[in-house]
Amino acid sequence: MRVTVYSKPHCLECNLVKRFLKDHGVKFEVKDCNSHPEYLEEVKGMGFLGVPVTVIDGTPIRGLKPDELKKHLNQ
Repeated sequence: MRVTVYSKPHCLECNLVKRFLKDHGVKFEVKDCNSHPEYLEEVKGMGFLGVPVTVIDGTPIRGLKPDELKKHLNQ
């Protein structure tokens, strides 16, 4: 399973998503949109305007949605 979190350092919701994933033992890659503006372009290409966006095996999920994250993590 491949999990990527698009985030910004001082984004509370982003940090909560990362904590949720850590608490569930999920390994993930972080793409910092502050340091790399091209990552924000990737987010826009998925149809979103902001972060956090979590991509689980190619499926993007916008925001902190624990039930939706669990559903995709358990597939």
